[in-house]
Amino acid sequence: MNTAKTFARSPCAVANSLDILGDKWSLLVVRDMLHGKRTYGELALSPERIPTNILAERLKRLESAGIIASTPYQDRPVRYAYTLTAKGSALGEVLLAFVRWGKQHIPGTVALNQAPAGGDGGASATKSRRRRTKRAG
Repeated sequence: MNTAKTFARSPCAVANSLDILGDKWSLLVVRDMLHGKRTYGELALSPERIPTNILAERLKRLESAGIIASTPYQDRPVRYAYTLTAKGSALGEVLLAFVRWGKQHIPGTVALNQAPAGGDGGASATKSRRRRTKRAG
């Protein structure tokens, strides 16, 4: 797997990792998949509200990079379930490092599945947003 190749910028591991994962959405998709989300619909419901066209593009990019794999689970229309490959699952360590760094250096941040001290983890904001959406629709 460590075969020599020509790199876009340099052979720097950080630069090449960023070429694959350095946008503001890809690691959030991986985070959600690590938390059990598998379908396009589940991934689209993330708290960050990734635009659907960007989600579709990121899923294609992550699959072509070997980070996720897709399997059809419905024929008409064709719908896919997404799973992390071993390469994608290894990003869990990277995300944990981001969580530790963020919690230490950015006051008020939490891991997605944790509530801030004395808070509800944004659950009331999410419920409020859902109520507004239902009323508007």
